[in-house]
Amino acid sequence: MNPPQGLQTEKPNQVCRLRKSLYDFKQASRQWYAKLTQFLQNIGFIQSSSDHSLFIKKTNLYFLALLVYVDDIILAGDDVCHMNEVKRVLDEKFKIKDLGKLSFFLGLEITRQKEGTHVNQRKYALDILADRGMLAAKSCHTPMNKDIKLIFEQTGTVYKEESFRRVIGRLLYLTNIRPDINFPIQFLSQFMKSPNEHHHKAINQILRYIKGSPTRGIFFPSKSDMHLNALSDSDWASCNLTRRSTTGYCIYIGSALVS
Repeated sequence: MNPPQGLQTEKPNQVCRLRKSLYDFKQASRQWYAKLTQFLQNIGFIQSSSDHSLFIKKTNLYFLALLVYVDDIILAGDDVCHMNEVKRVLDEKFKIKDLGKLSFFLGLEITRQKEGTHVNQRKYALDILADRGMLAAKSCHTPMNKDIKLIFEQTGTVYKEESFRRVIGRLLYLTNIRPDINFPIQFLSQFMKSPNEHHHKAINQILRYIKGSPTRGIFFPSKSDMHLNALSDSDWASCNLTRRSTTGYCIYIGSALVS
């Protein structure tokens, strides 16, 4: 670090020692977000009311969408010239680094083709398997057995609570593009307080299922209608032990799953 203006140094070549970085301050992220938000609003972006990390700029000539996660930003739009202008003003204000076309973002791997865009979390899924020591495990075809009576048993010894909570937390993020494992992960999340051997076996089966399909994700076709379709289903009092009901829904724009 160069000495700040006004600081008297004893020797001409002295430098400052960094004792605390910006990220160590509790208010740093909040202040950064407030400054970025104000700047984006000044250049014509409107903050989304449903997702405060999304900023939209729309005119009769073009449409721009800017998504923010801390200091990582995705910029999308239908006009390259205006996108380059936004990147230019951002660089003047904050000194950004343009990483080119989107291919990797927060563990999401994006592959674009003529037919559409495929999003998966292959590397993230393999990292979970490696962390659990299951890269060489045998794969299976179902994420969860139909008989779940053993999971409700509280007679087993509670062990590896931190390991269980860690893998549940990581798998919850994987459900963003893996709706096929959403139910078993949410189901096992009920037992994070006192997991036993049956819960660990159930988690291992989910991981073995992921091992067989690490590249599975969501496909967004490039050509699709803009009709909003919603599907829902419920299984009333289906659990033989708790008599709880199970419900779920899928929302599509055209043939693309969005929620």
